[in-house]
Amino acid sequence: MIRSHRNIPHLSRRAALRQSAVGFGSLALSSLLAEESNAAVRRDLSIQPPHFAPRAKRIIFLFMHGGPSQVDTFDYKPQLQKDDNKPLPFAKPRVVSAATGNLLKSPFQFQQHGQSGAWVSELFPNVARHADDLTIVRSVHGSNSRHGAALLELHTGSDTFVRPSLGSWLGYGLGTENQDLPSYITICPSLTHGGANNWGSAFLPAVYAGTPMGNAGTSSDQARIPFIEGTTKSDLQRLELDLLGRLNRQRLTETGPDSDLESRIESFELAFRLQREAPLVQDISAETKETLDAYGVNSGPTKDFGLQCLMARRFAERGVRFIQLSHSYKWDQHGNLKADHRRNAMEVDQPISALLTDLKERGLLEDTLVWWGGEFGRTPVAQGRDGRDHNPHACTMWFCGGGMKPGIQYGETDEYGYYAVRDKVHFHDLHATILHQMGLDHTKLTYRYAGRDFRLTDVHGEIVHDILDA
Repeated sequence: MIRSHRNIPHLSRRAALRQSAVGFGSLALSSLLAEESNAAVRRDLSIQPPHFAPRAKRIIFLFMHGGPSQVDTFDYKPQLQKDDNKPLPFAKPRVVSAATGNLLKSPFQFQQHGQSGAWVSELFPNVARHADDLTIVRSVHGSNSRHGAALLELHTGSDTFVRPSLGSWLGYGLGTENQDLPSYITICPSLTHGGANNWGSAFLPAVYAGTPMGNAGTSSDQARIPFIEGTTKSDLQRLELDLLGRLNRQRLTETGPDSDLESRIESFELAFRLQREAPLVQDISAETKETLDAYGVNSGPTKDFGLQCLMARRFAERGVRFIQLSHSYKWDQHGNLKADHRRNAMEVDQPISALLTDLKERGLLEDTLVWWGGEFGRTPVAQGRDGRDHNPHACTMWFCGGGMKPGIQYGETDEYGYYAVRDKVHFHDLHATILHQMGLDHTKLTYRYAGRDFRLTDVHGEIVHDILDA
């Protein structure tokens, strides 16, 4: 059926202009605001002054992907040992990952260590030697029980939206001490559970994104910064980049501020400089046998994470702002807890201890914040016969160096370790505190995007002053 033109209302030229005027004005205004906002945005890695004097210059994040069990590592629960196989005497969370049963005692022995008397599981005999240097926080909690959302919340502050990662915010706020290296390196990161969003810059300029070395499917001895081994001679590359730079900058004069294009220019320049610097950092041939043995690089179970820890020290020495190591994806023990947690800890315990010792001996620990933890903890009730489910309501993290108060255990969980109950520390509080140690006020580190000012902690976050050294 052909619709008659008489059914279409007549719209005069004057009426059309009058009715669309608001739309044209909005488009023009949004364009002007975007240009004004973009014009003030930094898109390079030059050193920026902090908001106040920092206690730490860099961070090494030892990420235990999968969720280590707090009640089997650093949160000793004698009542759990006594009440093994009894029903939990209070309500389980309303939202759970899967069905669980009765209480399950830890299969591992705990002992107190150092003058601080910190309780540490037999799984970490080497880390336990550093008990008086550790700041153990036993009351960390998040908002989501699923790996993907929990990883995003831990890394970016949001379990729902794509947001810049902590390392990206640090690069944006502080730049990097070494202009020949990225501000943010992530070694063997996971490609699952959020993947690149966990180390991405989102709406921040792309130059602040994490630079991956390999991924979780790559052994650390094969993990390299990608695309830096060119076949063109450096002097010819320099000519090519200069020409490309002139063309791109000419384009900017025509388009006005363009975050993507400006970040691309900066990334090309950084990649050029990386060709000279990165191979030097990645070459460990000059390290002594004693150092390699200490990190466990020359032996089986510790080789992979030991090399990651050694690389972290080498990047820290050269001014990289944020270095993340990933022990992926191994700590998700829904079953076979006793064997797998023991194997996992064996792979990381010696390398982590060596890293702490090495940093301290080189005078780097004082201004390097070492951070250990996963995306959530585990339930004190059993899943199957020998497993624990996800538990975002309580997990343990520890810190070392970087102005943290050494030799303390902060916060408490209930008598079984299910819920954080005293001095609770949400991921937002964790982020606010970490930024504070780096000399940044989390309420002032903002970026205007889509008409509002964003920050890592959104509208949340309180600094946990009690874990900071005076």
